[in-house]
Amino acid sequence: MALFDLRLQDVHSKLRTKELSALDLVEASYAQIAKTDESIKAFLTLNEEGARKAAAELDSALQAGGEQGLLFGLPAGIKDNIVTEGITTTCASQFLSNYDPIYDASVVKKLKAAQSITIGKLNMDEFAMGGSNENSSFFPTRNPWNTEYVPGGSSGGSAASVAAGQVYFSLGSDTGGSIRQPAAYCGIVGLKPTYGLVSRFGLVAFASSLDQIGPLTKNVEDSAYVLQAIAGYDPGDSTSANVDIPDYASALSGDVKGLRIGVPKEYMGQGIDPAVKEAVLAALKQFESLGAAWEEVSMPHTEYAVATYYLLASSEASSNLARFDGVRYGVRAENPDNLIDLYRKSRSQGFGSEVKRRIMLGTYALSSGYYDAYYLKAQKVRTLIKQDFDNVFKDFDLIIGPTAPTTAFRIGEQVGDPLTMYLNDICTIPVSLAGVPAISVPCGFADGLPIGLQIIGKAFDERTVLRAAHAYEQHTEHHKQRPQL
Repeated sequence: MALFDLRLQDVHSKLRTKELSALDLVEASYAQIAKTDESIKAFLTLNEEGARKAAAELDSALQAGGEQGLLFGLPAGIKDNIVTEGITTTCASQFLSNYDPIYDASVVKKLKAAQSITIGKLNMDEFAMGGSNENSSFFPTRNPWNTEYVPGGSSGGSAASVAAGQVYFSLGSDTGGSIRQPAAYCGIVGLKPTYGLVSRFGLVAFASSLDQIGPLTKNVEDSAYVLQAIAGYDPGDSTSANVDIPDYASALSGDVKGLRIGVPKEYMGQGIDPAVKEAVLAALKQFESLGAAWEEVSMPHTEYAVATYYLLASSEASSNLARFDGVRYGVRAENPDNLIDLYRKSRSQGFGSEVKRRIMLGTYALSSGYYDAYYLKAQKVRTLIKQDFDNVFKDFDLIIGPTAPTTAFRIGEQVGDPLTMYLNDICTIPVSLAGVPAISVPCGFADGLPIGLQIIGKAFDERTVLRAAHAYEQHTEHHKQRPQL
């Protein structure tokens, strides 16, 4: 068994008995990166000196009888739109290729408090805009199961690094599916928490009403532990929810008897690959055998979700990215004629084509004469989509369906067709618009590529989501399979 396949408790037991050290874990991480990242391309920046120093300090503290933090010694990768003091944070954009933050994001502070070790920063679609990681301005990340295929996006580096065994876990961000979809494509577990449960302070904003940070892990248990470490109220984030944080790991009882599951017919209809549909139905049978009950439901406004999302997310991106002007931080164009020319050249040179496309769409939707027809209308439809969830949750505990309509696609296959690319998020976008939690867990394979099962819960009811996901995982072998690298 590979070192990073050990359960968290087993790793900590070996650390206590001195069979392992934190430095051993760090060295194992960098050895696997050296072995595999030439083909996977998950990392943009490595924190080798800082990680080894942190590991040595943890080992010394443990030797002196210090307490182990929740994530003691575990090597972690951080998506490159989460700021890290002293480690370049680029958002995979040429615009921020020289940006060295002077502070840590709140989630990074929480990981340090839990005594995790940051290994490096992970590749992504530029400013988190994309679903394949092909929009990185540096290089595309590749799927560890087949390097001719995409790992998903925008947290493609975060998913690929965990699937390739380069880190014990990673953090990603999810705006319309950017944790769950790459988790599905790479055969790992990806959790999008309820909006507001995890602080966004220090997350470079794409769409502020949708963005949420969450963990990508090898199994559900690890996901519960990482969520425990990063969840909680943060006064630095005005959208942070001041709610009690329960013990997530204690929910992993394996018992789902009596759970009521709704399966939206809109998530299993046209456009869903037959192999994906078959895997999801097999998973539902597994839940039945464990004592849960499911039935088909309808969420009639699902068909409007993709259009609604791209209007709202692009509008918010247009506003959020206005700060990148070549004056305050980031790359500045050389030899501009005047201030307006500086703005024009800096943004033209710094942003990639997908970012420009979304800025233009968002600016148009917010412009005078079109605001009511597009942005305001989209907000009203968002409310209807949320009401679909509210109505189902009156009678059901969970909603289950596929994470993505297909398995991963070939690199280059859809990059020239934005509309087709956008439709890959049809199953994840409604969840983001409603702000509720969802997890993707492996549920099978098709042509050697993983399939993801999406389990959706009520707002702030991550315990039920994790309980169901863990129970399913314990009765299958999908999450134990690893790509051959």
